[in-house]
Amino acid sequence: MTRVNHIVERIAGLIESGLLKPGERLLSVRAGALEHGVSKNTMAEAYDRLVALGRLEARQGSGYYVARVRRPSPERRPAHVAEAVDFVSLLREQLVQSYAVRVGDGRPPPSWMERFEVGSHLRHMASSRGAAAEHGYGNPWGFLPLRERLALTLAERSIKVAPEQILLTQGANHALDLVARQLLEPGDTALVDSPGYYPLFGKLTLAKAAVVGVRRLADGPDLDDLAAKAAAHKPKVFFTQSLAHNPTGGSITPATAYRLLQIAEQHGFTVVEDDPFADILPASSPRLAALDQLERVIYVGTFSKTLSASLRVGYVAAKPALITTLCDLKMLTVVSTSDYVERIVYGVVATGQYLRHLRKLKARLQAAADEAESALAQIGIRVPTPPGDGYYIWGELPSGTDELALAREAAERGIFIAPGSVFVPEKAPSSPAMRINVAYAADPRFVAFMREYLERG
Repeated sequence: MTRVNHIVERIAGLIESGLLKPGERLLSVRAGALEHGVSKNTMAEAYDRLVALGRLEARQGSGYYVARVRRPSPERRPAHVAEAVDFVSLLREQLVQSYAVRVGDGRPPPSWMERFEVGSHLRHMASSRGAAAEHGYGNPWGFLPLRERLALTLAERSIKVAPEQILLTQGANHALDLVARQLLEPGDTALVDSPGYYPLFGKLTLAKAAVVGVRRLADGPDLDDLAAKAAAHKPKVFFTQSLAHNPTGGSITPATAYRLLQIAEQHGFTVVEDDPFADILPASSPRLAALDQLERVIYVGTFSKTLSASLRVGYVAAKPALITTLCDLKMLTVVSTSDYVERIVYGVVATGQYLRHLRKLKARLQAAADEAESALAQIGIRVPTPPGDGYYIWGELPSGTDELALAREAAERGIFIAPGSVFVPEKAPSSPAMRINVAYAADPRFVAFMREYLERG
């Protein structure tokens, strides 16, 4: 936790307990900074955050006071909502908190991302479209030229699909949400990778689906475990990430992919293949959608991991009847996606900027992966799957390591760690591990901290 968070929680706790009364004046920023042993800027930020939370009132020229109007107690969340929110605790840390070293982050450093000429695309849009078009909702399917370009891209991956079979979404998460809404009813079983993509666990729990993990190996899902759980639970769908797997970094082999589809056919479940790193992976990589040609597989992609998380553009490809239903569901829930953003992404792709960026990104990843492997070996963190072409390494910790205690101590040093237990849908304890972003694995501050921590036993 940062110092600001610590102060906010401490003062909020005093207010909740009644030790600070409504209307009571707090210490000045200067005195508060001395009291808490922080800078005036840190203290001012803590006070401002408490004002934003409704805990304090700021009075011009007078100072900060405990708010007189108490916030209503939040209603008790239904059990499935509370459980779903638990799954996104790590996501909250990534999005909200500030850390000097972001070892557990899901994205590369901002310095690795290019500064695209977005302004020129916006000017072109303004000159080529009328006022009505500028302020309309846009096509619910998404910007057609971008979908046509994606159809060509998927063809390079041996996935034959027409633009009419591609639906643009607000990133991969939106695509996964639409698919889950369409395929699952409360009580249905969904299989997921374990360890796997933790925000997905929350979505499925929110949908009141039964989430069952399938053990993930270096070459893809454990096929024996998949077959056994398919027979026992009669799942509707299996969500998996074949390549550059999050969080283990491993990729499926052709033999595993072929057998997986046989198991899906035998037990009658749909496979959702999430491929967020496709643009930095070889087009010839083994993909379930290429083997199946979208008969039983739904394919999900995104620009968020490799272009920009702020430009929320993803897509889902499926057979015609299903993709039409997903478009209807998209209109029902969000009406449409941003035509502006889709045109910007298309402009970046069509002008070749994106391709040049991908070349640099792949070179940076390769260099970082080499450094990461060497650094982790020196620390003594075991890596069962060598770094691949994606962002992640699964680092196994010594038996008995308390992951949460490790994460808390690291946070006090300004280091963000992603405990392995977050990526496992089952509540049962798992072997201690962490997801490591290759971009930060060799950071001297992380290496020094982990060496010290592990040497203490």
